[in-house]
Amino acid sequence: MAHVELSISEAFVPEARAATRAEQVSSLDLWAPTVAAAGEPCMLIDDEMAIVAVSESACQLLGLGSPADAVGESLRDGGLRLVDFTQARTELPGTEIEKIPPLLAISSGRLARGLLRVQPGNEGGAATVDAIATPLHDDGTVSGSLTFFCEV
Repeated sequence: MAHVELSISEAFVPEARAATRAEQVSSLDLWAPTVAAAGEPCMLIDDEMAIVAVSESACQLLGLGSPADAVGESLRDGGLRLVDFTQARTELPGTEIEKIPPLLAISSGRLARGLLRVQPGNEGGAATVDAIATPLHDDGTVSGSLTFFCEV
């Protein structure tokens, strides 16, 4: 026999569900504390491409300084120093930056995955990072993306 569970509020207080829906919190607000406290390298950005939350390990991996410094920075306007995969490590043009997974997940509304090459400063080595990003939705529209990173 199938097992079905039903919470008391659903069975006896249907108006509790309606009240909860009216007071819904945005996806970004729900994910921000989790991302900020995560041990894994991850980042949350809004639909304007601004960093809403970022883990300490993501800041270290991506050369973003501290999470407090990174929050509010735009990925599109230089929050990350993205370089190409050549030996010269030339900075990526804007048309290529639009294709990185955190931004592509927002523009496409779909899961996005790809490799990035990030240079923490103007000099020195670059980190190659695998990124997988998922769009976040509120009321049927994309409100941001959640991205996890792994150094390759």
